[in-house]
Amino acid sequence: MSSVAEDTKVADAATNPLLQSDDLPKFSVVEPSQLTPAMQLILEKLESDFAAMESKLAESKDTATYDEVLPVLEKMQHPLGFAWGIASHLNGVKNSDELRNAYEENQPNIVKTSMKFSQSKPVYDALMAVQKGWENEDSKDDDFVLAQKKRAVSNSLRSMTLQGVGLAEGSPEQIRFNEIKLRSAELSTAFSNNVLDATKLFGLTVTDPKSVEGAPDSALAMWAQAHQQHLIKEASDEEEKKKLGEAEVDPKAGPWRITLDGPSYVAAMQHIPDRDIRKQVYIGYLTRASEFTAEQLESKETEKKEGAPGKNNVPIINEMLKLRKEVSGLLGFNNYAEQSLASKMAPDVQSVADLSNLILEKALPAAEKELAAATTLAREVGGDEYSESNLEKLMPWDAAFWVERLKENMFDLKEEELRPYFALDAVLDGMFGLVDRIFGVEVREANGKAEAWHPDVKFFEIYDKESGEHMASFFLDPYSRPADKRGGAWMADCRGKSAALGIDVPVAYLTCNGSPPVGKKPSLMTFREVGTFIC
Repeated sequence: MSSVAEDTKVADAATNPLLQSDDLPKFSVVEPSQLTPAMQLILEKLESDFAAMESKLAESKDTATYDEVLPVLEKMQHPLGFAWGIASHLNGVKNSDELRNAYEENQPNIVKTSMKFSQSKPVYDALMAVQKGWENEDSKDDDFVLAQKKRAVSNSLRSMTLQGVGLAEGSPEQIRFNEIKLRSAELSTAFSNNVLDATKLFGLTVTDPKSVEGAPDSALAMWAQAHQQHLIKEASDEEEKKKLGEAEVDPKAGPWRITLDGPSYVAAMQHIPDRDIRKQVYIGYLTRASEFTAEQLESKETEKKEGAPGKNNVPIINEMLKLRKEVSGLLGFNNYAEQSLASKMAPDVQSVADLSNLILEKALPAAEKELAAATTLAREVGGDEYSESNLEKLMPWDAAFWVERLKENMFDLKEEELRPYFALDAVLDGMFGLVDRIFGVEVREANGKAEAWHPDVKFFEIYDKESGEHMASFFLDPYSRPADKRGGAWMADCRGKSAALGIDVPVAYLTCNGSPPVGKKPSLMTFREVGTFIC
């Protein structure tokens, strides 16, 4: 390699934040254009280092020690996990066309590299030798440390088995298995992108105050703000955008724009009295990324890739099901459920079915009773459109609305009345106080100690109260952002604890999609959102 090329790589490593894996991510300077150069450098070095490791293990597979295998692999894979982890996280919380293109461009190489590790015979044989060695001799490690190492080896062997290490090298079965893995990754990414795109595509503007009569003030304010933001987005010039942004929004007068992001959709289903509007919103939500939206989404694409999954998730789902069944057969399972349970606590598929049936047996009668009570209430106070002659039973877009009215009648309490008690800061104080009392740990806000990907994101540190030890940290991304953030709530690793890497403080991403602040008012969460947040 020329000195010029080497100097270029050193310069890239010094300036590309995706290559600086010795600290927390520098989100303020991460750009989609940096992903491909980072992946090229990382994968090139990884391939060279891994080839050397395999050669070494092949020579000493029967005498390999734990420290020669898993810790070495962990150090080797860390740069890739760090960079790709940032890309995957941002793809979920700060999605953009540029990031998508970079992500999709590099994903096949990441999957191929992952399969090389998972299907490495020298690594598998070395781990088997390590496991067998523990059976034949005493270890100097204490029981706890040894137990952790044994579990790590056992989990690695199981994971490699499920990733096809038992398939003969170069065999038709291995080739097909790897083809399926590549295609499954492509389909999964397309599925998520399609749902996000279809969610952004839908918007229903309501102008008649009677259509939103009785809806909570918080919902009206959220929908009015959504309408203003839509107008700003559609404005043709900056002067118009500025004028719209400075205009006062009257939540009582409207107009209102209902979207399919979680807080807006749930509020519409529970509180919009107009059945036709609820039906439009419900069907819009139910048919996201289906044949009903695919054509419109595809018309927005500037470039269509040959063999791409497309914007309709129905065939994507069908193909994923077929591929899962096929890959399970290649691994010796009867179906994908058996394969999935191989790494879970449930002993077999029948046990899962038995538990599901037990829950159904207990829950269904209660659900039917509640639906019957909601139906009765609708017929009593809902007017002629809910009479038996006009409506045989409540439709799916009616159920949430009337169940909410039923709860209000039964308990003389509206969910909206609880929201002032559930400002985000108050919920955090309550939750952190609880973990303090139960676990003896203190959670401290530490904004400024880590860079965030959005102004709403908070950063926290967790300390042991007795010793003062900094035990862990986490990012909290609390609010819905339908423009670039996928729905749901999840946790993911940002930086895992590792003895091999000398990382003592693990860091996690906690992502939610709660009700965002409206105007100058803080976020006031629903009781349901608080439950999701805590759990």
